[in-house]
Amino acid sequence: MTSFAIAIDCADPYALLRFWSTAMGWEIEDNTALIEGLRERGVITEGDYIEVDGRLGWPTIAAVRDPAGGQGGRILFQTVPEAKTVKNRVHLDIHVTAERRPALVEELVALGGSVLAEHQEFGSDWVVLADPEGNELCLALAHPSA
Repeated sequence: MTSFAIAIDCADPYALLRFWSTAMGWEIEDNTALIEGLRERGVITEGDYIEVDGRLGWPTIAAVRDPAGGQGGRILFQTVPEAKTVKNRVHLDIHVTAERRPALVEELVALGGSVLAEHQEFGSDWVVLADPEGNELCLALAHPSA
């Protein structure tokens, strides 16, 4: 298996964690043990990390990961100074069941996302959403194998 990380530039990595964790069904990465170990060895000091929702993390970077032991994938949110200004050239298509999609769209909108469009074309059906900072993703209906 090949592991991977997709990096998404953003203004506030922690504002995107719940949205993307919900969208992907993945867990929010907890760096508490790593940070405590680095702190105990004197590699970092209190000003190098933050606490969010009872977990220690880095001020400018946060991630969600595949719950299967982190072996599959990871989405990394990294702070950049400039705002998003144009449509993404890359986005994720997340495959969900027809039964699950309406509730997931509702959850993502409640977490600050917005519905941009709904499409049906060539036997496919998908909803285009934007996360709280405008990064696009699609919730496509999963089709059983032919």
